[in-house]
Parts: sequence; structure tokens; C-alpha cells
Amino acid sequence: MFFYKIKSMKTVAMLLAGGEGSRLTVLSEQRAKPAVPFAGKFRIIDFTISNCVNSGVYTVGVLTQYRPHSLADHIGIGKPWNLDRSRGGIRVLPPFQERGGQHWYAGTADAIYQNLSFIKNNNADLVIILSGDHIYKMDYQAMIQAHIEKGADLTVAVMPVPLEETHRFGIMSIDADYRVTEFTEKPKERDKGNLASMGIYVFNADILERRISAAPGEKTDFGKHIIPDMVNGGDKVYAYRYEGYWVDVGTIDSYWATNLALLCDDPGLDLYSNNFPIMTLSEERPAVKVGPQAKVINSMISNGCIVRGTVIHSVLSPGVYVSPGAVVKDCVIMNDTWIGPGAYLDKLVVDKRAMIGAGAVVGMGDCSIVNEKAPDKLFAGITVIGKGAIIPERAKIGRNVLIGMDRSESDYPEDCVVADGKTI
Repeated sequence: MFFYKIKSMKTVAMLLAGGEGSRLTVLSEQRAKPAVPFAGKFRIIDFTISNCVNSGVYTVGVLTQYRPHSLADHIGIGKPWNLDRSRGGIRVLPPFQERGGQHWYAGTADAIYQNLSFIKNNNADLVIILSGDHIYKMDYQAMIQAHIEKGADLTVAVMPVPLEETHRFGIMSIDADYRVTEFTEKPKERDKGNLASMGIYVFNADILERRISAAPGEKTDFGKHIIPDMVNGGDKVYAYRYEGYWVDVGTIDSYWATNLALLCDDPGLDLYSNNFPIMTLSEERPAVKVGPQAKVINSMISNGCIVRGTVIHSVLSPGVYVSPGAVVKDCVIMNDTWIGPGAYLDKLVVDKRAMIGAGAVVGMGDCSIVNEKAPDKLFAGITVIGKGAIIPERAKIGRNVLIGMDRSESDYPEDCVVADGKTI
């Protein structure tokens, strides 16, 4: 009887996918953060969309704003996720202008407010609000079941985080029944506990509409406004503790490390199981070709790659070419990048269609010298190369270096030496 009750309640998912993702530097310069490639053939948003489908949620709105074109092209009509449906399905929801004016989404709650018609038109009983920029697998039905059992107005997914990272999250205090007694958005002090909001919310649709319609234009964000107001106003807000794998890949060091963690013998995220698969729009490319002198060690090589050199502990997206004598070590290389003969790459993130000249040495130097223009973004020894950038032949590029998009040989110093921490 209880299982039937869950199934009879219509759930609509709203994916917040408009983030700029500025901490990813040039990787998100011309695309939204959820559209950034990940794990070779996927994009970050694939994980949240796949979670919806694997959880039996087939009505999905994707709220876009910043640089939405590549994201919209990737999602299309939702066919890779079986969301090309006449009823429900997936729909991209950018901001729009009405008579009397309207504006860009001013925050997470404002984005939902501007799209209440999508929720109403799909006759939602429950609304699950999700972020499109996290890497995880989660069955949302378990959280929905807990929401219904508690008779909650709002349920927030939480997980423990280290105390030194609590300033990055909304932190909750709960009672013995997991009812939220206090919610503090990004606290400066460490005395609020370590149960952090994952940005996953299940609302009763009527409660959601009432709360975000109460002061439109003022109450624009869930973490800053809506959730604290509900906790303080007596609404039944509960926490749902999640114990699985969940990573925010919003920084260069986290993005690089999370990709390479997939190469472990027993990674926290299993992409190779038929249980709870992650689906994506996959290009039709030929099988990987490995040349007679090639060496591939503990790496992930995507379809369409040709490897004639050495690849060690790296992730290669579709269409990457590694020339004879080239060495790629501890790198994340995106689609259709060409790596010339004898080039040496160490600890890099390289965006699509970059060209690394013959004999270039990229990623050698002092890890402790942070990037002079972005010290808070490039500090872990990782060098980042933007989409379409060219690295000249025999160039010497240090660590924590940022090479912008579409850079040509004329943008480099005459000797083609770029010291640690510099930006081109």
C-alpha cells in the first residue's frame, strides 16, 4: 500500500544548471559548468539526469542561464536518457522576458519561481530540486519515501563534511528524529556541526509555490532565504542522510583529482556496472587504436583515440591523438586534442581541440608557485590549457600556468618559455 502511494504521487525534477562555474577558469569560459566534460565521454550534468531516470522520475526541467548553448545541444530532446516523451520528458528552461519585464534568474529560488508554470502544467505533487554540477549516483525514490513517511513539507539531503570545509555549505542542526532545528548558510564559525546540505531538496509542490511566491524578487535563494524561513516559521523540514559517493567538481584541483580517482582499483564511483548506469549523448567514433610502440598504463582511453606514444595514469576523451614519442602523465585531456611527437605533458587539464607542439614540455616546475592572476584557483601544481589553444613546438610551460582559449604561437614570449604561475 505504501509503495503504491509513492508511485501515485507525481514527481517533477528541476535541475539548476545555470551556474557560471568561475572556479573552473577557462573550462567554463564558453560553457556552463554542468556542460564541462568529465570521465572521458560524459558531461557533468549526465550524472544528475541519469539519477532522475534511474529513480523513475521522467519529467525533468533543466534551468539554464550562463552560456547555455552547448548544454542545450547536448541534452537535445533527451533521447540518450529515454526522456524523448510526449508526456513528461526533459525540457530546457532558460530565463525569458514577459510584458512588464523580467530578468535573469536572481538565485536558485527565483529560478524556480519563474518556472512555476512548468511545475503546475505537469500536475506535480512533489518537486525534487537538484544541482546539475555534482558527480554522484543516488536513488531519489529512497529520499522521496522518507519525505512521505515523515509527513515533511521539505526534505534536504545531507552528508557529513570535514569541519574545515563547513564554510562552503549550508549546515544543519537536527533533533533525534532528523527534523531540522537550525539552518546556517556557509557559517564562518565551526560550531554549527558538519551536516552539510547537498543541494538536493524534495518539496511538497503546494508548499514550494507558497514559500517562493511570498516575496518574489526578495527571497531569491533556497539556502539564504527559503530554507531558513521554513525552519524558523514552523514548517516540517527534515534531513535525509546520504551515505554514498558525492563530489562537487567545482574547482580545478577537485575536477582533476576526481577524474583520476576513477583509475583506482576500487573507485568510489563505478562507471562500469550495469546497475544504475550513467547515460550520455555519445558520438559515433571508431574503436581506440593503439600503435606498435605505444604504452598505456592505468588510464581511461575513450572511443576514437589514437595512441602511438605513452599514456600513464590519465583520462583521454574521444578523438585524442598521442604522437610517437609523446608522454602523457597524470593528465585529463578533452576531445580532439593533438599531442605532437616527443611532447611531455605532466599534471594537466587540457580542453577540447588544443594542439601541443612537437617537443613541448608542459607541466614541469615548482608546484608551490601559485598562479599570479588566479592564486585561489590554480595552486595545486595543475596547468590548464584552454579550448583550441596552441602550444608552440619545444615550448617550456611551468606549473600552475593558465593558457587561455584559442591562444596562437604569437601570444607566447619569443623563447616560448612560460614560468610557473604565469598566464597567457
